[in-house]
Amino acid sequence: MSDRVSCVISNGVADVRMTRPDKMNALDSAMFIALIEVGERLKVEPGLRAVVLSGEGRAFCAGLDMSSFAAMASGPDPAETAPTLLALSPGGMTHRAQQVCWVWQELPVPVIAAVHGVALGGGAQIALGADIRIVAPDVKMSILEIKWGLIPDMTGTVRLAQLVRPDVAMELTTTGRMVDGEEAVRIGLATRVSATPLVDALNLAAEIAGKSPTAIRAAKELLRSAYGGTDAATQLAEERRVIRTLIGRPDQIEAISAAMGNRPAIYRD
Repeated sequence: MSDRVSCVISNGVADVRMTRPDKMNALDSAMFIALIEVGERLKVEPGLRAVVLSGEGRAFCAGLDMSSFAAMASGPDPAETAPTLLALSPGGMTHRAQQVCWVWQELPVPVIAAVHGVALGGGAQIALGADIRIVAPDVKMSILEIKWGLIPDMTGTVRLAQLVRPDVAMELTTTGRMVDGEEAVRIGLATRVSATPLVDALNLAAEIAGKSPTAIRAAKELLRSAYGGTDAATQLAEERRVIRTLIGRPDQIEAISAAMGNRPAIYRD
């Protein structure tokens, strides 16, 4: 197993953990690849009944590693700044930056995210990729991409549209403001609050694992279809198109410079 992600399977439950606690589980290329590899392996894991996804240390996931933003600001071509992340996955519906979130939707069994500390930007989108989110009361979640002059392009537009009202999705996406656990539940970003999210997530996974596996898998398949999963390919392709118009362009470079310099951004229309 990678030094970025661990996966232990017991009694039909896969306990998947991001293991980069010194960086608050920030997403570098190795983390992207490791999460996708684990997800792809679990798709065909015999006897799998449920998955719990969490992060070790102080946070679920702090989002993209800061070095990624420096790379984005270095040039206008995102294919040059992040070739690994922007390569299409074997199925062709997602690129790797999207697949790290979407792979949890593709698993045939329920995926429960246990979220504590922070879940920012890409980290929030990974949490949204799960079917159920149990969050700590003091968690800080944010669709933070706007801070860097970007949009939520890791399946965020699909999952937000499925989970929250359109006005809420718009506000979160265009402000990047922080949401705590109680508000996350109230607006639909999370399922419920828990002082011990990982314990509760593992207990819930064990409960699900005790139910009919064929009925559980059928339920996930039908609910995915009912909530728009069958049309996701078009929206994910649109995410890829839009992000290529943003990365490395003047406004995005200014957003990064302002954020890193802790100053107001100056944009020119």
